[in-house]
Amino acid sequence: MLIAVDFDGTIVQDRYPNIGSEMPFATKTLKMLMDEGHRFILWTVRRGHTLQAALDWCRERGVEFYAVNQNFPDESEDNEDHHYSRKLKVEMFIDDRNVGGLPDWSTIYDMIHDNKTYEEILLEQADEPKKKSWWPF
Repeated sequence: MLIAVDFDGTIVQDRYPNIGSEMPFATKTLKMLMDEGHRFILWTVRRGHTLQAALDWCRERGVEFYAVNQNFPDESEDNEDHHYSRKLKVEMFIDDRNVGGLPDWSTIYDMIHDNKTYEEILLEQADEPKKKSWWPF
């Protein structure tokens, strides 16, 4: 699966133009999914040195992207062999600006690995038996 993933607020806490702390299990999850054959496009507003800092941060943690802010590595506005489009042709976007916010990275992994929708995951969680609590309600 080809997946677009945002950086600020998704892989790391949003501290743009600085780099925030890693979101729990973000790079571990990305690496596991990459090992399973999924490819990721980094889809971010970062440009220039702030983009390079984000790429270096990811690379230091073992996360390499198939492409950055484009559909494939050699795509460019002046490439005659391919039509350039700012719209990505991916099967999924992982972004903190999703309706409902960003699920935790273990849920993201389950959705991709098991090919399930967020709705399916939530329904499964709702069907799980509740643990007893000391609180009577």
